[in-house]
Amino acid sequence: MGDIFPDLGPETPVISGVAHDRTESLVTVRGVPDEPGMAARVFTELAKSGINVDMIVQAGASTGKADISFTVPDSTVKTVEKALDGKKTRLGYDSYFVNSNVGKVAVVGVGMKTHSGLAAKFFESLSAQHINVMMISTSEIRIAALVPLDQLDDAVRALHTAYGLDADQVEAVVYGGTGR
Repeated sequence: MGDIFPDLGPETPVISGVAHDRTESLVTVRGVPDEPGMAARVFTELAKSGINVDMIVQAGASTGKADISFTVPDSTVKTVEKALDGKKTRLGYDSYFVNSNVGKVAVVGVGMKTHSGLAAKFFESLSAQHINVMMISTSEIRIAALVPLDQLDDAVRALHTAYGLDADQVEAVVYGGTGR
């Protein structure tokens, strides 16, 4: 692992940057039968239309139904609606909802593999600014959250400060693109 993630010493930032994206929409497909293969059917329909899906969350309920939420680029919302419209019976969902007033904020850094408490710091810093987290996605080197769009800039500033990436401390890496 030393070749892939070299030990750069104690002065190396654990978190190297904060990224954000204000060009995403949240889609929630409600009341999908909570049974094997349903998520595959929903995402197969989206794939047939060439839709790239980013964050995904499925929440089941004791009613035998589940809600599947996912994010897509704003530019594909009409295509998502077209892919879902007319397939209600085939996919067995009750309804769907699109929220375009969301933004994604993420911290990245190879230090996440070896340092504890980074997720706690992420969520504590957003909580201190009263920023609601709508969805969470993680990898070995990234923590991302979907937040209300009107709070995205506050979230970016809070995370910069929490991880010591303010411009007067170190050069901060900020990417405002789609992350794709």
